Amino acid sequence: MAKTPADVMKMAKDAGVQIVDFRFSDLLGTWQHTSKSIADVDEDIFEDGVGFDGSSIRGFQAINESDMLMMPIAETAQIDPYTSIPTMYLLCDIYDPVTHQRYSRDPRGVAQRAEAYLQSSGMGDTAYFGPEPEFFVFDNVQYGTTNEASFHSVDSVEGFWNTGREEDPNLGYKIRPKSGYYPVPPHDTLMDLRSQMVLTMAELGIPVEIHHHEVGTAGQCEIDMRFDSLVNIADKTQTYKYVVRNEARSAGKVATFMPKPIFGDNGSGMHVHQSIWKDGKNLMYGSPDDYAGLSEFARYYIGGLLKHGPSLLAFCAPTVNSYRRLVPGFGRRSIWSIHSATGRRPSVSPPTPPPRKASGSSSGAPTRRPIRIWPSPRCSWPVSMASRTRSTRALPPTSISTRHRPRSCAASRALRGPCRNRWPRSRPTMRISWRGGSSPRT
Repeated sequence: MAKTPADVMKMAKDAGVQIVDFRFSDLLGTWQHTSKSIADVDEDIFEDGVGFDGSSIRGFQAINESDMLMMPIAETAQIDPYTSIPTMYLLCDIYDPVTHQRYSRDPRGVAQRAEAYLQSSGMGDTAYFGPEPEFFVFDNVQYGTTNEASFHSVDSVEGFWNTGREEDPNLGYKIRPKSGYYPVPPHDTLMDLRSQMVLTMAELGIPVEIHHHEVGTAGQCEIDMRFDSLVNIADKTQTYKYVVRNEARSAGKVATFMPKPIFGDNGSGMHVHQSIWKDGKNLMYGSPDDYAGLSEFARYYIGGLLKHGPSLLAFCAPTVNSYRRLVPGFGRRSIWSIHSATGRRPSVSPPTPPPRKASGSSSGAPTRRPIRIWPSPRCSWPVSMASRTRSTRALPPTSISTRHRPRSCAASRALRGPCRNRWPRSRPTMRISWRGGSSPRT
C-alpha cells in the first residue's frame, strides 16, 4: 500500500495507470468522483488539491459559495478493478479553498473529528467498529412514474413467486419467505457471486470474516468485514458498497442496500459491533461475573445509545423505507429500545456465547465486539458511526434495566395504544415500537 505521494506515483507507473480518479462522500453517504489523465497528475496535487463545484453535491454548499477543494490521501490509493482503462482511485478530504480549513459536512471529516473527540475526552484512544451489512441481489429492477401511472417491480430467480414461471426448464429451487438463512446451493444461487465479492474486497485491503445467504427470499445476502478503527472502517464500508454493486452488475444483476425492498419478508439491517479501547485494553469487557460480561463503562455506553436513540435515528435510519423494516414479526430487526444479553430483537446486545480471548492479550480482552446495534445499511456510514461514538456516557449504569426480556409482538401492539404515533419521552427501561411505515420523531 502506498504511504507517500512518491509511492502513489510509483504505484501508478508500475500498474500502467492512465486515469486517476478522485473520490469523496456526499453528506448522505454516496461516493462522488472526478478523474484526471495521469499526465496531469504529479506529487504536487497532494498539496494543491482538486477543485470542484460544491453546490452540485447533496448537502454541501450554496451556489454563491460553491468552490471547494478535494485533497487526495496517499494511503488510500488503489487500482480500480472495474474499469477497462487502467485507473487508480484516491479517497479525498474536503477543504474550503479560501480558509484551507476542513469542511464541516464532509462525512470523512465528521468521522475524524469523532476520533479526535474520543482521544481528547480521555475516555479511550480507539473506537473499533465491525459492520455487517445486508443487501439484496436482484435479476431485474423496473420502476417508473409518469403523468398517468407509477410502478416498481423487482425479480429474482430465487423468488418464491416464480415457482410457476416458464424458465426452460423451471427447476423449482425457490426460497420461501423467511427461509433463506444458510441454505446450500442450488437454493443459494449467489454463492459464487459473493465469493467473488470477497476476493475483490481482499485485493482492495478489506479482510472479510464470513459471507452467507440471509433470511429473505429473492437473493438477500450478508458479507461481514473484520473490525477496524472508525475512519478506516468508514473508508472500507464505502469501498464495500462499490464492490458489491459493481460485482453484481458484472454478473448481470443489481445489488441494493434498500432496507425493505420486498413486502412480507425480512428487510436488510446492519449489525454494528463496536468497542472503545484504551492503552490496548477493551474498556467494554468487565468480568465473567458481570451481566453479559459488560464493564461499568459499557453500561454507560449503552445508556448513551438508548438515551440518544431518537436522535441517532436521523443518522442511522435516515429514509422512510428504513422504518418499513422495523416492524414486529420479521426476524432480527430492532424494535425495542432496550439491551439484553440474549435474543436478537433488542437494539443493543452483547454477543453470545462469550467471545474468545484475544491471542497474546494480558488484559483478557475479547476479540469480538461486545456491543452491537442495528442501523439501516442505507445510512451514511461515516456519519452514523461517528454519531454513536459521540453519544456515550449519557446515563449512569444503574438506570439501565437488565432484568426483563422483550415482550411478545402482541404485547408490543398493546403497548402502542392511543399514543402509537408519538415518540415517548426517553426512558432507558421502556420498550418502544412503532407501526411499519410511520417514522418516530427524531
